[in-house]
Amino acid sequence: MKQKILVIDDDELVSSSLKRALTQSGYDVEIALSGRDGLQKIESYEPDMILLDIFLGDLNGMDVLKSIQSFNPDLPVVMITGFADVQTAVNAIKMGAIDFILKPINLDQLEVIINKTLKQVALQKEIQRLKLIAKEGEITREMFGNSRVMRSTLDAVEKIAMSEGTTILIEGESGSGKEMIARYIHSISSRRDGPFVAINCGAIPKELAESELFGSEKGAYTGAGDKTRIGKFELADGGTILLDEIGELSLDLQVKLLRVLQEKKFFRLGGTKEISVNVRIIAATNKDLREAVNNKLFREDLYYRLNVASVYVPPLRERKEDIPLLAMTFIDEFNKAMNKNVKRISSEALELLQKYSWPGNVRELRNTIERAVLLSNSDELKPEHLNFFEKEKEPTTFSNDDYILKIPKSGVKMDQVVRDLIIQTLEITDGNQIQAAKILGISRSKLRYRMEQLNIEVKRQVK
Repeated sequence: MKQKILVIDDDELVSSSLKRALTQSGYDVEIALSGRDGLQKIESYEPDMILLDIFLGDLNGMDVLKSIQSFNPDLPVVMITGFADVQTAVNAIKMGAIDFILKPINLDQLEVIINKTLKQVALQKEIQRLKLIAKEGEITREMFGNSRVMRSTLDAVEKIAMSEGTTILIEGESGSGKEMIARYIHSISSRRDGPFVAINCGAIPKELAESELFGSEKGAYTGAGDKTRIGKFELADGGTILLDEIGELSLDLQVKLLRVLQEKKFFRLGGTKEISVNVRIIAATNKDLREAVNNKLFREDLYYRLNVASVYVPPLRERKEDIPLLAMTFIDEFNKAMNKNVKRISSEALELLQKYSWPGNVRELRNTIERAVLLSNSDELKPEHLNFFEKEKEPTTFSNDDYILKIPKSGVKMDQVVRDLIIQTLEITDGNQIQAAKILGISRSKLRYRMEQLNIEVKRQVK
């Protein structure tokens, strides 16, 4: 569907020229030769944006802008003005106009403004749609972004979710959205009407971990009290339990968890009655569990029981196309919390966000937007609201023993570097992915994800 632009200008020659040029660029364009006609056409035509001349024959453009703001403040308006009236155009922006362009109109410059504005409009519509979904408590795949890598991840997630009770291991860096993925799996599975219970294994004191997971009978330990405590597994009966930071569990507790995975039964701490539960177990970690197994910090049998199906959540730096949507979602969240009215992000501020590497992933982006909204005193986030960002200095040369990476002056794409690195490592290991993952210092599932992403085929020699 073509995006609609309404041109309100009493100069018929200018209006016709704009309609012809913008129609050729693929837009649906309507003309109004007076302010009153323009206001009437807004209701019937329902434009995505308006090009509004400041001086009209019947109504002043500022009055028309004021009327538009009163009944549809989210409709973007770009003012058309002569050089002598720049200050008036600046005042129009203070009143709510999104931008202005000088006469004689430079079509290339106008195209840039229109493109930026309509992208913002599309983003706002998507945010509004997600807000309606959020009110209903529903999680959809659109909430994660629409980048190619995220679409691929979600395709895999949706296939896995269709199984009734398959155990799932979610791997990914801290802050990348592993819990959100787990909630999405639950929401589209046959267990969606059951409870979803999340527990952070790294946040529980070790002496209380067993009681938290499996519950305890009264008097089972000092401080247990005189009441039976229901554990997280019982609370999740009929639904899904997420064991976040699974790598932090003690080896003793790993043994008990393995039994629950195998038999779906356990004893409360201090109890004698065996309790049966029907739960899907999802484990999440930002650690390399394979390496933890090698270092005797994680049980190998538990690792394989957890890793029946695995999902790797890509970090934000590998899906920067998702940043605009995620940022606007967070802006809407903090507008409500702080009683602010930030409507958009300037292209310069968005460029800053997309250049950053986001070591803290989506969680860091959310924190950044929270601070930026707090600092903002206008309806647009600008670079000055992101002054707390630290400039990153990326090294051009990295050395490790006899390995040296040199970046050519012409530059090189990161995907090409990673692809070459993986291919060379697989050649060294004769296609053995477990050995290759160990050499590269990543998990096997992460290596498989990268190989699929970069279309790398394993070629093993026959000896």
